[in-house]
Amino acid sequence: MRTAEFDYILPEDRIAAFPATRRDGSRLLCIGRTAGSPTHTEFSRIGEHLPSAALIVLNDTRVLPARLRGRKITGGSIELLLTRCVQQSQDGSEMHWEALGRNLGWAAVGTHLSFDGGLDAEIKRRGSAGAVEICLRVPAGARVMSVLDEVGELPLPPYIEIARKRSGGTAVADAAAGLEAARALDRERYQTVFATKAGAVAAPTAGLHFTSDLLKHLQTVGHEIARLTLHVGLGTFRPVKVDVVENHEMEAESYEISGPTADAVNEARRAGRPVVAVGTTVVRALESSARRNDGRVAAGVASSRLFLRPGEPFFVVTDLITNFHLPRSTLLMLVSAFAGRERILAAYAEAIAAGYRFYSYGDAMLIRGSP
Repeated sequence: MRTAEFDYILPEDRIAAFPATRRDGSRLLCIGRTAGSPTHTEFSRIGEHLPSAALIVLNDTRVLPARLRGRKITGGSIELLLTRCVQQSQDGSEMHWEALGRNLGWAAVGTHLSFDGGLDAEIKRRGSAGAVEICLRVPAGARVMSVLDEVGELPLPPYIEIARKRSGGTAVADAAAGLEAARALDRERYQTVFATKAGAVAAPTAGLHFTSDLLKHLQTVGHEIARLTLHVGLGTFRPVKVDVVENHEMEAESYEISGPTADAVNEARRAGRPVVAVGTTVVRALESSARRNDGRVAAGVASSRLFLRPGEPFFVVTDLITNFHLPRSTLLMLVSAFAGRERILAAYAEAIAAGYRFYSYGDAMLIRGSP
C-alpha cells in the first residue's frame, strides 16, 4: 500500500490554532463504520449518537511540561524536549532522560546546562539529529518532577505554533493577553479533565473535548467509564516518510491496563456491549493487549509498536471517537483501518467543506460500529 494513498489537501486556515471556547463546544461529525449518511452536531450532544450501554474507555495519561528553555554556561540559549525517562533516583532529585536538543552546538558530554528553578542538566550522551541523554538534578530537598511542573512548558505540536503565527492572533489569543497567558491557557486545555498519570509528550487529543459534567451525564444515562494509560510519544506524530506503508516502523509506547479495566472490557465483549475507544491511543493499547492474549485484554504494563493499517483486524474496539489527523500519518492510517480508507477520506472532505477545524485543538469525529 502506498503512503500517497493517505494524502489529502487541507487549507491552512482549517488548522486549529486555539481550543474551542468550551471543551464540549467543538463540532462533531458522526459516521457509520461501514454505511450510513454523516451527521453534524456538537460534541456536547455525543450521548445522543453513542450506542446504548456502551463501555467508554479513556486514556488518563498526563502531558509532561517537557519543553525546557535554558542556557549554556557560556550564556547561549538552548532548548530541550524531554522524550523518555530512562532512570530516576529514589528521592526524585535526579532523573536520566532521553531528549532532543536545539542550539546545543558543540556542547560535549559532561557539559552542564542551566534552567530556572535550580534545574541542572548534564549531557551524558550525544546522538544524531539533536538526540541527547541527560541527567537532570535539582537542589537538595526538591524533586525534578515538581520543578518541571513549575518551569517547563507543554510541548505543543509545531503546527499549532505555526497556525498562531500565521493567523496573527484570534479573539482567544487577544483575550489571553500575550504569550504567558496563552501558555497558561494551554496548560489547562492541552490536558484532559481526567489526566492523572504524567508521562506523555503529547495529549490524547480526542479526550480534550470531554468535561466532567459530560462524563457524569454519560454515566447517568447508562454508559460505563473505564480508564487505561498510554504515554503518548513523539513517534506517534512523526510523518510516514517511506513510500510503502508496510515499510514504516512504529516507535514503542508504554501502556498500562488495570485489573478493573481489563475485566470491564472483557465483560462488555462477552455481553455483546459496545466498546468505545476515546482516541487512537486507547485503540492501540486495547488491540495490542488483545493480540498478546488470544483476543482478551489483560491487566499489566507493556509496550506497543502496533501499526494498524487497512486490512488489520480489530478484536476489541467497536466504536471510535477521534480527532482529524495529519495527511500520511499513522493515525490517519489507523482510522482508515477501522472504517476504510475511502470512507474516511470522504468524511474528511466533507469536514473540510463544512469548515471543521483540524488536528490537536480541532473538532472531533465519532465512528459508530453501526450506521
